[in-house]
Amino acid sequence: MGKLFRRYWLPALLAEELPEPDCPPVRVKILGERLIAFRDTQNRLGLIDEFCAHRGVSLWFGRNEENGLRCSYHGWKYDVTGQCVEIPSEPDNPKLCQRMKLKGYPLIERGGVLWTYMGPPELKPPLPEHEWAMVPASHRFVSKRWQECNYLQAMEGGIDSSHVSFLHRHTIKVDPMFKGATQSHKLNLGDLAPHFEVVESPGGLYIGARRNAEDDKYYWRITQWIMPSFTLIPPRGDHPIGGHSWVPMDDENCWAWSTNHHATRPLTKEERDAMVAGKGIHVPLIPGSFRPVANKDNDYLMDRQAQKEGRTFSGVEGFAMQDASVQESMGPIQDRTRENLVPTDQGIIVARRRLVAAAKGLESGEQPPGVDPAHQRVRSASIILPKGVAFAKAAEDALMPEPGSAHATV
Repeated sequence: MGKLFRRYWLPALLAEELPEPDCPPVRVKILGERLIAFRDTQNRLGLIDEFCAHRGVSLWFGRNEENGLRCSYHGWKYDVTGQCVEIPSEPDNPKLCQRMKLKGYPLIERGGVLWTYMGPPELKPPLPEHEWAMVPASHRFVSKRWQECNYLQAMEGGIDSSHVSFLHRHTIKVDPMFKGATQSHKLNLGDLAPHFEVVESPGGLYIGARRNAEDDKYYWRITQWIMPSFTLIPPRGDHPIGGHSWVPMDDENCWAWSTNHHATRPLTKEERDAMVAGKGIHVPLIPGSFRPVANKDNDYLMDRQAQKEGRTFSGVEGFAMQDASVQESMGPIQDRTRENLVPTDQGIIVARRRLVAAAKGLESGEQPPGVDPAHQRVRSASIILPKGVAFAKAAEDALMPEPGSAHATV
């Protein structure tokens, strides 16, 4: 599965973490590797092995100066590709310097995010074209947080629409990012037993959750899952589309990325202020870190009185931390031999099969789904359809939009 992830462009840092040339370097842990990211004097981006080739000192302590990162121990200096360009103690031995090269990966900026590709260079795909990364900066908001569990059990929560009627049932009515969508809430909470239909898409899955609506119709919420670990949440009313990506740090931790964007208008001041404050799918963070204020060490600030009085269903505040609390409670890696899946878990079942098939396909030279930028140019949708109408066909215009067109919402 690690080889599969390395075939995609993955979000590695927020662009604001490297705000200007020669700014301090940043530690990055992704796919089990400890790396260091920096922006050089000419504004070039580098993502290289964290440790100096000389004696293994962390280059986080290095000096970012004159188009390179210089180790603070003995002054060895590296450019953005990881190539050693200077060994002060061996000025007359250029061949020695040339032989010293750290592992390095490309790092590009798009959509307020710094992306990396960690696979075979000859198989590097085109740059990512997820809609949230392509709209103007005024139309989007992006955040990330550290989640203390395996990426897969976190991602599986993102493609499970049935839990919304329980885990989020009270929060969805009061959170400023959602509270105005009264029709959506009524439909969501009026049918606690959704029927799931899952259809393979070129880049992953369309996951349709169907609930009863009035006048012999169904209310469909159609989540996009784009391999390897991107999701798009169906919007409510004219609210921005939400999305996630879960990128493994290692087997027991992941980066949980959260995005909001609107295809045709800037985010309002109220929306952006709410996102900055950690509302909706975003969370308040411990200053100077990406760890949530509510975390496993403080039981996610569980409020039993709020749970008892119905102000929250689980006693944990906020969508993202409600999700993280239950996902992390499974342990760092969930023991799936103990689970009992039911029909509403159809999206999870098919996603697991799709991931396994893609990983096996690498062995025979197949290109993984979701690598082609065309597979990423999709949207989620919430829509009311007459009974008997296939959701994937009827919602095609909403799911495969023209750039700049409005999104379909209820």
